[in-house]
Amino acid sequence: MAQPRIKNKFGTLIGWNNITLNLLGRDVDGITEIEYEDEMEMNNEHGAGNYPVGQSMGNYTAKASISLYVEETIALQKSLPPGKRLQEIAPFDISVVYEYDGEILKDVIRNCRFKSNGRSTKQGEGKMMHKYELLTSHVDYNI
Repeated sequence: MAQPRIKNKFGTLIGWNNITLNLLGRDVDGITEIEYEDEMEMNNEHGAGNYPVGQSMGNYTAKASISLYVEETIALQKSLPPGKRLQEIAPFDISVVYEYDGEILKDVIRNCRFKSNGRSTKQGEGKMMHKYELLTSHVDYNI
């Protein structure tokens, strides 16, 4: 009887353990999540009849967010002059570096700024963290 073949098309998949994140010139350890995406407005344009006669492209937008332990947030704030808020940090890039199939890949989230500052925790958790929405101009993938 023939043995079933196991497909392993992609090998070891990229996961959290493969990522190094650099923020404001230093690798960040106290991070639990990063999200980034971009999109281009696209529309079908109609004329005579039921079907589109063409397509149009509009504005580009990018979004990003990071979740940090409060200890990482405190370290960031301590690196600032007294009285300065996270929202006042000049625009910075975030580099996300990961390995895939023996190759080092890097995405860069450009011109980031903190939109808010805060703390979050809930009953039963032994940690304190917060998700920060970032203002960003664009994302460069695989540079």
